[in-house]
Amino acid sequence: MKKFLAFDIGGTKIAYAIIDEKGNFTNEIVKVTTPKTAEGIYELFKTVAKGLEEEIDGVSIATAGAVNNDNNKIISYVGNLPEGYSALDFAKLSNKPVFLENDANSAAWAEYRLGAAKGTKHAVVLTLGTGVGAGIIVDGRLFKGKSGAAGEMHMRFGFGENRKCTCGLWDCLETYVSGNALTTDAGIYMKKGMTSYDVIRGLKDALPQARQAFDHWQSALENALVMMGNLFDPEVIVLSGSMAQFVEYEKLNRQANRDILTQPFELKPAHFENNAGMLGAALLLSDTLK
Repeated sequence: MKKFLAFDIGGTKIAYAIIDEKGNFTNEIVKVTTPKTAEGIYELFKTVAKGLEEEIDGVSIATAGAVNNDNNKIISYVGNLPEGYSALDFAKLSNKPVFLENDANSAAWAEYRLGAAKGTKHAVVLTLGTGVGAGIIVDGRLFKGKSGAAGEMHMRFGFGENRKCTCGLWDCLETYVSGNALTTDAGIYMKKGMTSYDVIRGLKDALPQARQAFDHWQSALENALVMMGNLFDPEVIVLSGSMAQFVEYEKLNRQANRDILTQPFELKPAHFENNAGMLGAALLLSDTLK
């Protein structure tokens, strides 16, 4: 049975493990602090890959940023990773095949193959964290677009509240449905300086202002689900990430399906969480080699 060294790259932590072609983790997941430079990240990759090369059949990497359709180069903004990271020559990390994919796409593939979207052919997986990511499955295939950048959630959103996005544009979907968006709502409906954590605590204490902030955030999420439903006509929309645990699924599922123009979808929480990127990237490499 083939085995793959899988990395998941974050701005603060890098996780890696060996995963077999059936999706089983064959060792403990190792987590290390992300080096401050691109060269440091590369040396970490190379050291780990070389040390395990005799045990593995390939290296898979789930990363921030859009990845080209040859799965060997990053072609867009990479969030809070160091300057020069996207220019690294990933193919030279190992003598075994090296496969690169966007982290949201990787997580979506994990959910499609083994998780909450298993058994479907059309699915959208939205990752609601500090920012927002998306992976889209169309007819059993990962939807990548002409260059590999499909699924970027930086489309203009119609709330018109003039929220500046990290990408440099204004009123992107991310500025309304991310964790940072809920912090913005906390400052508007509760008190300046309050965060998403204050909103969640306030909900537990039945504070009206916290409910207002959360309802505004969840209303924006409902609009996003309607958009995804109308665009892709999926069987299921899966929500993952740190913010997904707070969503009122039954309520949101009912409201969003009331407003779509396509056939109803099922709204579900993700089966996999922090390990989804690693798992999906390994499964994608396994499928590619087959």
